[in-house]
Amino acid sequence: MSNISDFLVRRAVQAVGVIWGIVTLVFFLRFLSPQDPASLVAPQDADSELIEAIRQDLGLDEPIIFQYRDYLLELVQGSLGYSYASKVQVNDLVVNALPATLELAFASLIFAVALSVPLGLISAKRRGSGVDSMSNSVSLIGLSTPNFWLGIMLILLLAVQFNIFPTSGRVSPTESLSQWAAHMVLPTVTLGTYFMALIFRMTRNNIIEELNKEYVRAARAKGLPENIVTLRYVMQNSMAPVITVAGLQLGVLIGGSVVVEAVFNWPGLGTLFVSALQSQDWPIMQGILIVVGIGYVSINILVDLINSRLDPRVNLA
Repeated sequence: MSNISDFLVRRAVQAVGVIWGIVTLVFFLRFLSPQDPASLVAPQDADSELIEAIRQDLGLDEPIIFQYRDYLLELVQGSLGYSYASKVQVNDLVVNALPATLELAFASLIFAVALSVPLGLISAKRRGSGVDSMSNSVSLIGLSTPNFWLGIMLILLLAVQFNIFPTSGRVSPTESLSQWAAHMVLPTVTLGTYFMALIFRMTRNNIIEELNKEYVRAARAKGLPENIVTLRYVMQNSMAPVITVAGLQLGVLIGGSVVVEAVFNWPGLGTLFVSALQSQDWPIMQGILIVVGIGYVSINILVDLINSRLDPRVNLA
């Protein structure tokens, strides 16, 4: 328990430093844009005096260091600022969009793990067989296929041609569970296919490596059933790297769902980010990047804790 407490304290301190770095980088990225936010917010026929008044209202006339200070103070107080265009709190916009993104990310991860781990085990146990060759070929295709192209093809085939699934949008599970599931299928498969292929190859390679180790041969020599050797020893020792990758990929799924959300008109952080990017609404973009960064750091800490429970060889000190 002491090791876990020390680990959490140490990682919390590191996380603060990492998040501060993310916040700083995201803040100063805004000044690389040639567009003046005040001119974007102002009406098309606005004169220079009105634009300058808007700039002062947004605090953009202050020196950069003062803007940075004010931004940090707002973040410490839990505020991500206000949208330039709508004057709505970024917190509200992110909170409204985040559940849809998390829903899609977790569904895609579950889809990827549920298929890849059993297939990886079967492929490793039947190495060199037809099943192994077919699984490897499918995983190679999954790794090579761009998710936006896959999404468009699934829409054309399963939504437009055969009318099996809806083409786009999201339905809340509280409204209709069947409609929610129908709208989830295509985005989940699109976003999760690459990660399914990645986790499959990792699972297969790790299991093959474990099966060739001395302790497996010793366990078999003692007469232990093959199922016990595989599930209790080989799988447990193989899963730590897979869980690490799966956890990290969850962060990637949350932050990398922009294209898939755009293809399926999914009302999540990705769609919100694209909309903010088109209007150069930097507070929204900054808020989304900071939330995703915090989520990624938190997932890393959680993955380390899970690995320490699965594998006693993992040292948290």
